[in-house]
Amino acid sequence: MEFKDYYKILGVEESADKKAVKTAYRKLARKYHPDVSDHHDAENKFKEATEAYEVLKDVDKRAEYDELRQYRSGGGNFTPPPGWEGASASSGTANAHHQGDFSDFFSSIFGEGAQAQGRGYTSEEGFGRRGQDIETDMPVFLEDTLSEGSKTISYHLPHYDGNGRVTQVKKTLNVKIPAGVTDGERIRLKGQGAAGVGDSPSGDLYLRIKLVPHPLFDVEGHKLTVTVPVAPWEAALGAKITVPTLDSKVQMSIPAGSQSGQKFRIKGKGLISRTGKGDLFAVLNVVIPDSMNDTVKAQWEELAKTAAFDPRAQWGKTS
Repeated sequence: MEFKDYYKILGVEESADKKAVKTAYRKLARKYHPDVSDHHDAENKFKEATEAYEVLKDVDKRAEYDELRQYRSGGGNFTPPPGWEGASASSGTANAHHQGDFSDFFSSIFGEGAQAQGRGYTSEEGFGRRGQDIETDMPVFLEDTLSEGSKTISYHLPHYDGNGRVTQVKKTLNVKIPAGVTDGERIRLKGQGAAGVGDSPSGDLYLRIKLVPHPLFDVEGHKLTVTVPVAPWEAALGAKITVPTLDSKVQMSIPAGSQSGQKFRIKGKGLISRTGKGDLFAVLNVVIPDSMNDTVKAQWEELAKTAAFDPRAQWGKTS
């Protein structure tokens, strides 16, 4: 079987004391832990470092290991001496948390029962890593931005089991929506991200606000725009019309001679901002009836003759 050079794996000298061994292990554990590392072989690197630390931190195991190092061959292979049975292997002490994480080399020296538990770190050793931050979209209706209501959201968190396999765990929260949120804004919920390693705190959850498109209102910052259809005679003669807002309806007067595309401001009926409320802008859209009887058609024809109006009279003129 392959010989494991635990000193080389941890990057320490054979004379390294327990503190130096621990420091080297913690450095590698932070670098290769599967919860935080992007290295393509992170899991194996982490297991190797954990196995090496398990041996070199323990006085008895380290003494056995040092005794056996003389039997390694130049090619890296290893065969225990005839009749070898180390003190750890013969002690009969079994670990109830055995996970099968360590190598055949380790088991050949110390026995199956000597393996360390789980992923090889404990809070007792002081190794830890803050949990991963999670970012997810939160759809919000425009009406929801006017008050601090609550919204239920679900998202998934990564979870690593004792063998490094990752699964997705669903989590549900009831979130209070701050009044005045805008599209693309990020809301931080402290400690609601992935769990930390060891005694370290969980990461944070970031909610990215996505305003749901409204069938009537367009959004620009904290301003809203609504297109208001009006009849030709309302635009020509002036009228009082009803305009919808997010939370009510208001009466608006349009003056005689109003044009299609003309914009009117309705103060304070936009979205909430940190300095107050935005405005709502009503944009007129003059709409021609899509059907008419003979009487109405005759009236339009008479109007065309009487008004003597050419809407394209100013085309091409520069002054």
